[in-house]
Amino acid sequence: MTQLQFNLDLDLLKVSIMNSTMDDVIKSAVVLILNEFMEKERDAYLQVSSYERSSERQDYRNCYYERDFTMSIGKIKLKVPRTRTGDFSPSVFEKYARCDQALILSMLEMVINGVSTRKVTHVVEQLCGESVSKSFVSSLTQKLDPIVNGWATRPLNITYYPFIFMDAMYIKVREHQQVVSKAVYIATALTKQNKREIIGVHIDHVESFECWSQFFKQLKSRGLQSPKLVISDAHQGLQKAIQRDFIGTSWQRCNVHFKRNILEKLPKKGSSDIRLMIKRVFEAVTIEDCRLFKAELIDKFGEELKYEKALQILDEGFEDTVQYMNHPEKIRQHIRSTNSLERLNQEVRRRERVIRIFPNTQSAFRLIGAVLMQYQDTVYAKKKG
Repeated sequence: MTQLQFNLDLDLLKVSIMNSTMDDVIKSAVVLILNEFMEKERDAYLQVSSYERSSERQDYRNCYYERDFTMSIGKIKLKVPRTRTGDFSPSVFEKYARCDQALILSMLEMVINGVSTRKVTHVVEQLCGESVSKSFVSSLTQKLDPIVNGWATRPLNITYYPFIFMDAMYIKVREHQQVVSKAVYIATALTKQNKREIIGVHIDHVESFECWSQFFKQLKSRGLQSPKLVISDAHQGLQKAIQRDFIGTSWQRCNVHFKRNILEKLPKKGSSDIRLMIKRVFEAVTIEDCRLFKAELIDKFGEELKYEKALQILDEGFEDTVQYMNHPEKIRQHIRSTNSLERLNQEVRRRERVIRIFPNTQSAFRLIGAVLMQYQDTVYAKKKG
Protein backbone atom coordinates (compact mmCIF):
# COMPACT_ATOMS: atom_id res chain seq x y z
CA MET A 1 0.00 0.00 0.00
CA THR A 2 1.28 3.50 -0.87
CA GLN A 3 2.37 5.48 2.18
CA LEU A 4 1.18 9.10 2.04
CA GLN A 5 2.75 11.84 4.18
CA PHE A 6 0.62 14.91 4.89
CA ASN A 7 0.30 17.82 7.33
CA LEU A 8 -2.83 19.20 8.95
CA ASP A 9 -3.87 22.85 9.16
CA LEU A 10 -3.67 23.03 12.95
CA ASP A 11 -4.77 26.68 13.06
CA LEU A 12 -8.00 25.77 11.33
CA LEU A 13 -8.50 22.85 13.70
CA LYS A 14 -7.87 25.17 16.68
CA VAL A 15 -10.61 27.53 15.49
CA SER A 16 -13.01 24.60 15.20
CA ILE A 17 -12.21 23.55 18.77
CA MET A 18 -12.75 27.02 20.19
CA ASN A 19 -16.05 27.67 18.45
CA SER A 20 -17.75 24.27 18.38
CA THR A 21 -19.19 21.50 20.51
CA MET A 22 -17.20 18.31 21.04
CA ASP A 23 -19.22 16.53 18.32
CA ASP A 24 -18.37 19.31 15.88
CA VAL A 25 -14.71 19.15 16.91
CA ILE A 26 -14.56 15.46 16.12
CA LYS A 27 -16.27 15.98 12.78
CA SER A 28 -13.97 18.90 11.91
CA ALA A 29 -10.88 16.84 12.70
CA VAL A 30 -12.13 13.95 10.56
CA VAL A 31 -12.94 16.30 7.68
CA LEU A 32 -9.47 17.87 7.82
CA ILE A 33 -7.75 14.50 7.89
CA LEU A 34 -9.79 13.00 5.05
CA ASN A 35 -9.56 16.09 2.85
CA GLU A 36 -5.79 16.27 3.25
CA PHE A 37 -5.45 12.54 2.67
CA MET A 38 -7.42 12.76 -0.58
CA GLU A 39 -5.33 15.73 -1.70
CA LYS A 40 -2.13 13.75 -1.25
CA GLU A 41 -3.71 10.76 -2.98
CA ARG A 42 -4.37 12.96 -6.01
CA ASP A 43 -0.74 14.17 -5.97
CA ALA A 44 0.44 10.57 -5.90
CA TYR A 45 -1.91 9.70 -8.76
CA LEU A 46 -0.70 12.64 -10.90
CA GLN A 47 2.93 11.97 -9.90
CA VAL A 48 3.47 15.73 -9.45
CA SER A 49 2.87 18.23 -6.64
CA SER A 50 0.98 21.49 -7.05
CA TYR A 51 2.64 23.93 -9.52
CA GLU A 52 5.29 21.34 -10.37
CA ARG A 53 6.27 20.63 -13.97
CA SER A 54 7.22 17.08 -14.87
CA SER A 55 7.30 14.84 -17.93
CA GLU A 56 5.90 12.02 -15.76
CA ARG A 57 2.61 13.86 -15.15
CA GLN A 58 -0.40 11.50 -15.58
CA ASP A 59 -3.23 14.06 -15.62
CA TYR A 60 -4.19 17.59 -14.51
CA ARG A 61 -6.01 18.91 -11.44
CA ASN A 62 -9.57 20.00 -11.97
CA CYS A 63 -10.74 21.69 -8.74
CA TYR A 64 -13.00 19.93 -6.22
CA TYR A 65 -16.56 18.88 -5.61
CA GLU A 66 -18.40 18.52 -2.32
CA ARG A 67 -19.77 15.19 -1.23
CA ASP A 68 -21.72 14.11 1.85
CA PHE A 69 -20.30 11.11 3.66
CA THR A 70 -22.24 9.39 6.47
CA MET A 71 -20.12 7.88 9.22
CA SER A 72 -20.89 6.50 12.65
CA ILE A 73 -20.12 10.00 14.02
CA GLY A 74 -22.74 11.53 11.72
CA LYS A 75 -22.81 13.10 8.27
CA ILE A 76 -19.79 15.13 7.17
CA LYS A 77 -19.15 17.14 4.00
CA LEU A 78 -15.90 16.37 2.21
CA LYS A 79 -14.01 18.41 -0.37
CA VAL A 80 -13.16 15.75 -2.95
CA PRO A 81 -10.35 16.51 -5.43
CA ARG A 82 -10.83 15.54 -9.05
CA THR A 83 -8.80 15.38 -12.26
CA ARG A 84 -9.50 16.58 -15.77
CA THR A 85 -10.14 13.11 -17.22
CA GLY A 86 -12.19 12.04 -14.17
CA ASP A 87 -10.28 8.77 -13.77
CA PHE A 88 -9.03 9.55 -10.28
CA SER A 89 -11.09 8.06 -7.41
CA PRO A 90 -10.05 8.52 -3.74
CA SER A 91 -9.74 5.40 -1.62
CA VAL A 92 -11.39 7.10 1.38
CA PHE A 93 -14.70 5.58 0.39
CA GLU A 94 -15.74 3.03 -2.15
CA LYS A 95 -17.47 4.33 -5.20
CA TYR A 96 -21.11 5.18 -4.44
CA ALA A 97 -20.67 4.33 -0.73
CA ARG A 98 -22.15 6.75 1.78
CA CYS A 99 -21.32 5.03 5.07
CA ASP A 100 -18.14 3.96 6.77
CA GLN A 101 -17.46 0.25 7.17
CA ALA A 102 -18.32 0.09 10.86
CA LEU A 103 -21.74 1.62 10.27
CA ILE A 104 -22.40 -0.68 7.32
CA LEU A 105 -21.56 -3.76 9.38
CA SER A 106 -23.75 -2.54 12.22
CA MET A 107 -26.69 -2.01 9.88
CA LEU A 108 -26.23 -5.44 8.31
CA GLU A 109 -26.05 -7.05 11.74
CA MET A 110 -29.31 -5.35 12.72
CA VAL A 111 -31.03 -6.70 9.61
CA ILE A 112 -29.72 -10.24 10.18
CA ASN A 113 -30.90 -10.12 13.78
CA GLY A 114 -34.45 -9.43 12.67
CA VAL A 115 -34.64 -5.63 12.87
CA SER A 116 -36.91 -4.22 10.18
CA THR A 117 -35.51 -1.75 7.65
CA ARG A 118 -37.79 0.94 9.09
CA LYS A 119 -36.33 0.42 12.56
CA VAL A 120 -32.80 0.36 11.17
CA THR A 121 -33.30 3.78 9.61
CA HIS A 122 -34.60 5.05 12.95
CA VAL A 123 -31.62 3.65 14.88
CA VAL A 124 -29.14 5.19 12.41
CA GLU A 125 -30.89 8.53 12.73
CA GLN A 126 -30.62 8.35 16.53
CA LEU A 127 -26.94 7.42 16.39
CA CYS A 128 -25.76 9.69 13.60
CA GLY A 129 -28.29 12.49 13.55
CA GLU A 130 -28.95 11.68 9.90
CA SER A 131 -31.56 9.49 8.27
CA VAL A 132 -31.03 6.83 5.65
CA SER A 133 -33.78 5.59 3.38
CA LYS A 134 -35.33 2.12 3.60
CA SER A 135 -34.28 1.56 -0.01
CA PHE A 136 -30.67 2.27 0.96
CA VAL A 137 -30.82 -0.29 3.78
CA SER A 138 -32.35 -2.81 1.37
CA SER A 139 -29.67 -2.19 -1.25
CA LEU A 140 -27.03 -2.43 1.47
CA THR A 141 -28.12 -5.94 2.38
CA GLN A 142 -27.31 -7.02 -1.16
CA LYS A 143 -23.67 -6.87 -0.08
CA LEU A 144 -24.46 -10.16 1.67
CA ASP A 145 -25.25 -11.96 -1.61
CA PRO A 146 -21.73 -13.12 -2.56
CA ILE A 147 -21.00 -14.07 1.06
CA VAL A 148 -24.19 -16.10 1.51
CA ASN A 149 -23.96 -17.68 -1.95
CA GLY A 150 -20.34 -18.68 -1.33
CA TRP A 151 -21.27 -20.29 1.99
CA ALA A 152 -24.33 -22.06 0.57
CA THR A 153 -22.33 -23.60 -2.29
CA ARG A 154 -19.15 -24.51 -0.39
CA PRO A 155 -17.72 -28.03 -1.00
CA LEU A 156 -18.99 -30.84 1.22
CA ASN A 157 -16.50 -33.51 0.19
CA ILE A 158 -13.95 -32.57 2.86
CA THR A 159 -15.99 -34.11 5.70
CA TYR A 160 -18.13 -37.24 5.85
CA TYR A 161 -21.52 -36.68 7.47
CA PRO A 162 -22.97 -40.01 8.72
CA PHE A 163 -26.19 -38.41 10.02
CA ILE A 164 -28.24 -35.80 8.16
CA PHE A 165 -31.36 -33.97 9.35
CA MET A 166 -33.93 -32.62 6.87
CA ASP A 167 -36.92 -30.34 7.27
CA ALA A 168 -38.91 -27.71 5.38
CA MET A 169 -40.77 -24.59 6.49
CA TYR A 170 -43.00 -22.16 4.61
CA ILE A 171 -42.53 -18.41 4.10
CA LYS A 172 -44.45 -15.69 2.26
CA VAL A 173 -42.89 -14.17 -0.87
CA ARG A 174 -44.18 -11.53 -3.28
CA GLU A 175 -44.09 -12.89 -6.82
CA HIS A 176 -45.72 -11.53 -9.98
CA GLN A 177 -47.70 -8.99 -7.92
CA GLN A 178 -49.06 -11.77 -5.72
CA VAL A 179 -48.14 -13.14 -2.30
CA VAL A 180 -47.32 -16.84 -2.48
CA SER A 181 -46.05 -19.49 -0.07
CA LYS A 182 -42.65 -21.02 -0.71
CA ALA A 183 -40.89 -23.92 0.98
CA VAL A 184 -37.50 -23.38 2.59
CA TYR A 185 -35.49 -26.62 2.69
CA ILE A 186 -32.82 -26.82 5.39
CA ALA A 187 -30.31 -29.62 5.95
CA THR A 188 -28.06 -30.04 8.97
CA ALA A 189 -25.63 -32.83 9.75
CA LEU A 190 -23.72 -34.51 12.54
CA THR A 191 -20.07 -35.37 11.93
CA LYS A 192 -18.10 -38.33 13.26
CA GLN A 193 -16.79 -35.97 15.95
CA ASN A 194 -20.39 -35.28 17.04
CA LYS A 195 -20.30 -31.69 15.76
CA ARG A 196 -23.38 -30.16 14.17
CA GLU A 197 -23.15 -28.29 10.89
CA ILE A 198 -25.66 -26.58 8.62
CA ILE A 199 -24.90 -28.00 5.19
CA GLY A 200 -27.63 -26.70 2.91
CA VAL A 201 -30.54 -24.34 2.28
CA HIS A 202 -32.83 -24.21 -0.73
CA ILE A 203 -36.07 -22.38 -1.58
CA ASP A 204 -38.67 -23.89 -3.90
CA HIS A 205 -42.36 -23.53 -4.70
CA VAL A 206 -43.68 -26.49 -2.70
CA GLU A 207 -42.54 -29.42 -0.59
CA SER A 208 -42.66 -32.41 -2.94
CA PHE A 209 -40.69 -35.44 -4.08
CA GLU A 210 -39.31 -33.55 -7.09
CA CYS A 211 -38.20 -30.57 -4.98
CA TRP A 212 -36.62 -32.75 -2.29
CA SER A 213 -34.81 -34.72 -4.99
CA GLN A 214 -33.52 -31.50 -6.56
CA PHE A 215 -32.24 -30.35 -3.15
CA PHE A 216 -30.46 -33.69 -2.64
CA LYS A 217 -28.86 -33.42 -6.10
CA GLN A 218 -27.53 -29.97 -5.20
CA LEU A 219 -25.98 -31.36 -2.02
CA LYS A 220 -24.45 -34.29 -3.90
CA SER A 221 -23.04 -31.97 -6.58
CA ARG A 222 -21.16 -30.22 -3.78
CA GLY A 223 -19.60 -33.52 -2.77
CA LEU A 224 -22.02 -34.88 -0.15
CA GLN A 225 -21.70 -38.65 0.25
CA SER A 226 -24.61 -40.93 1.11
CA PRO A 227 -25.08 -40.83 4.90
CA LYS A 228 -25.84 -43.75 7.17
CA LEU A 229 -29.08 -42.21 8.36
CA VAL A 230 -31.40 -39.39 7.33
CA ILE A 231 -33.65 -38.07 10.11
CA SER A 232 -36.85 -36.25 9.16
CA ASP A 233 -40.61 -36.14 9.51
CA ALA A 234 -42.85 -38.54 7.60
CA HIS A 235 -43.34 -36.54 4.39
CA GLN A 236 -43.86 -39.15 1.67
CA GLY A 237 -42.05 -37.17 -1.04
CA LEU A 238 -39.02 -36.84 1.23
CA GLN A 239 -38.99 -40.58 1.96
CA LYS A 240 -39.17 -41.39 -1.75
CA ALA A 241 -36.36 -38.95 -2.57
CA ILE A 242 -34.12 -40.48 0.11
CA GLN A 243 -34.64 -43.95 -1.33
CA ARG A 244 -33.78 -42.79 -4.85
CA ASP A 245 -30.93 -40.35 -4.24
CA PHE A 246 -29.14 -41.89 -1.26
CA ILE A 247 -28.40 -45.52 -2.03
CA GLY A 248 -27.80 -47.62 1.09
CA THR A 249 -29.08 -44.93 3.47
CA SER A 250 -31.63 -45.73 6.17
CA TRP A 251 -34.45 -43.38 7.11
CA GLN A 252 -35.17 -42.43 10.72
CA ARG A 253 -38.64 -41.03 11.34
CA CYS A 254 -38.58 -38.33 14.01
CA ASN A 255 -39.20 -40.12 17.29
CA VAL A 256 -40.82 -37.11 18.95
CA HIS A 257 -43.30 -36.46 16.14
CA PHE A 258 -44.16 -40.14 15.92
CA LYS A 259 -44.95 -40.51 19.63
CA ARG A 260 -47.02 -37.32 19.47
CA ASN A 261 -49.03 -38.75 16.57
CA ILE A 262 -49.79 -41.88 18.62
CA LEU A 263 -50.73 -40.08 21.83
CA GLU A 264 -53.05 -37.70 19.97
CA LYS A 265 -55.22 -40.69 19.02
CA LEU A 266 -55.59 -41.91 22.60
CA PRO A 267 -58.56 -40.89 24.74
CA LYS A 268 -57.68 -38.29 27.36
CA LYS A 269 -59.27 -40.27 30.18
CA GLY A 270 -58.58 -43.85 31.20
CA SER A 271 -55.46 -44.29 29.06
CA SER A 272 -52.68 -43.97 31.66
CA ASP A 273 -51.72 -47.66 31.44
CA ILE A 274 -51.20 -47.70 27.68
CA ARG A 275 -49.34 -44.40 27.83
CA LEU A 276 -46.88 -45.90 30.31
CA MET A 277 -46.33 -48.94 28.10
CA ILE A 278 -45.75 -46.74 25.04
CA LYS A 279 -43.14 -44.83 27.01
CA ARG A 280 -41.55 -48.15 28.00
CA VAL A 281 -41.26 -49.19 24.34
CA PHE A 282 -39.19 -46.14 23.40
CA GLU A 283 -37.04 -46.18 26.53
CA ALA A 284 -35.73 -49.68 25.87
CA VAL A 285 -31.95 -50.09 25.70
CA THR A 286 -31.83 -52.51 22.73
CA ILE A 287 -33.84 -52.75 19.54
CA GLU A 288 -34.82 -56.31 20.50
CA ASP A 289 -36.39 -55.01 23.73
CA CYS A 290 -38.18 -52.30 21.74
CA ARG A 291 -39.80 -54.94 19.57
CA LEU A 292 -40.61 -57.17 22.55
CA PHE A 293 -42.27 -54.35 24.53
CA LYS A 294 -44.21 -53.27 21.45
CA ALA A 295 -45.52 -56.82 20.92
CA GLU A 296 -46.59 -57.00 24.60
CA LEU A 297 -48.38 -53.65 24.23
CA ILE A 298 -50.37 -54.80 21.20
CA ASP A 299 -51.22 -58.13 22.85
CA LYS A 300 -52.62 -56.35 25.90
CA PHE A 301 -54.59 -53.54 24.22
CA GLY A 302 -55.07 -54.78 20.65
CA GLU A 303 -58.69 -55.84 21.17
CA GLU A 304 -59.87 -52.48 22.55
CA LEU A 305 -61.53 -50.34 19.86
CA LYS A 306 -60.73 -47.05 21.59
CA TYR A 307 -57.01 -47.73 21.02
CA GLU A 308 -57.35 -49.03 17.45
CA LYS A 309 -56.12 -45.89 15.60
CA ALA A 310 -53.22 -45.29 17.98
CA LEU A 311 -52.02 -48.89 17.73
CA GLN A 312 -52.35 -48.83 13.94
CA ILE A 313 -50.03 -45.79 13.77
CA LEU A 314 -47.60 -47.51 16.14
CA ASP A 315 -47.53 -50.72 14.12
CA GLU A 316 -47.13 -49.05 10.71
CA GLY A 317 -44.38 -46.58 11.67
CA PHE A 318 -42.54 -48.49 14.38
CA GLU A 319 -39.57 -49.85 12.41
CA ASP A 320 -38.84 -46.50 10.75
CA THR A 321 -38.86 -44.83 14.16
CA VAL A 322 -36.36 -47.15 15.89
CA GLN A 323 -33.61 -47.11 13.26
CA TYR A 324 -31.49 -45.01 15.62
CA MET A 325 -31.25 -48.08 17.88
CA ASN A 326 -28.91 -49.70 15.33
CA HIS A 327 -26.22 -47.15 16.21
CA PRO A 328 -24.00 -46.75 19.31
CA GLU A 329 -25.88 -45.85 22.48
CA LYS A 330 -23.88 -42.64 23.05
CA ILE A 331 -25.10 -41.14 19.76
CA ARG A 332 -28.76 -42.23 19.93
CA GLN A 333 -30.13 -39.24 21.80
CA HIS A 334 -28.71 -36.96 19.07
CA ILE A 335 -30.15 -38.82 16.07
CA ARG A 336 -33.59 -40.06 17.16
CA SER A 337 -35.44 -36.80 16.42
CA THR A 338 -35.29 -33.54 14.49
CA ASN A 339 -35.47 -31.43 17.68
CA SER A 340 -32.18 -29.67 16.96
CA LEU A 341 -33.40 -28.70 13.49
CA GLU A 342 -36.74 -27.59 14.91
CA ARG A 343 -34.88 -25.17 17.21
CA LEU A 344 -32.96 -23.85 14.23
CA ASN A 345 -36.21 -23.34 12.33
CA GLN A 346 -37.59 -21.38 15.25
CA GLU A 347 -34.60 -19.06 15.10
CA VAL A 348 -35.15 -18.52 11.38
CA ARG A 349 -38.86 -17.97 12.00
CA ARG A 350 -38.13 -15.37 14.68
CA ARG A 351 -36.20 -13.25 12.18
CA GLU A 352 -38.61 -13.99 9.31
CA ARG A 353 -41.65 -12.73 11.26
CA VAL A 354 -40.19 -9.22 11.20
CA ILE A 355 -40.16 -9.26 7.39
CA ARG A 356 -43.54 -11.06 7.10
CA ILE A 357 -43.54 -10.89 3.29
CA PHE A 358 -40.27 -11.02 1.36
CA PRO A 359 -40.13 -8.80 -1.75
CA ASN A 360 -38.63 -11.66 -3.79
CA THR A 361 -37.06 -15.10 -3.46
CA GLN A 362 -33.48 -13.79 -3.53
CA SER A 363 -34.10 -11.49 -0.56
CA ALA A 364 -35.54 -14.46 1.37
CA PHE A 365 -32.54 -16.63 0.52
CA ARG A 366 -30.20 -13.79 1.51
CA LEU A 367 -31.70 -13.22 4.94
CA ILE A 368 -32.28 -16.88 5.82
CA GLY A 369 -28.80 -17.80 4.60
CA ALA A 370 -27.25 -15.02 6.70
CA VAL A 371 -29.21 -16.17 9.76
CA LEU A 372 -28.04 -19.76 9.25
CA MET A 373 -24.43 -18.63 8.83
CA GLN A 374 -24.63 -16.64 12.06
CA TYR A 375 -26.23 -19.58 13.92
CA GLN A 376 -23.49 -21.89 12.68
CA ASP A 377 -20.77 -19.54 13.92
CA THR A 378 -22.35 -18.66 17.26
CA VAL A 379 -24.17 -21.84 18.35
CA TYR A 380 -23.22 -24.99 16.43
CA ALA A 381 -19.52 -24.14 16.33
CA LYS A 382 -19.38 -23.95 20.13
CA LYS A 383 -21.13 -27.13 21.19
CA LYS A 384 -21.30 -30.83 20.50
CA GLY A 385 -24.37 -32.81 19.59
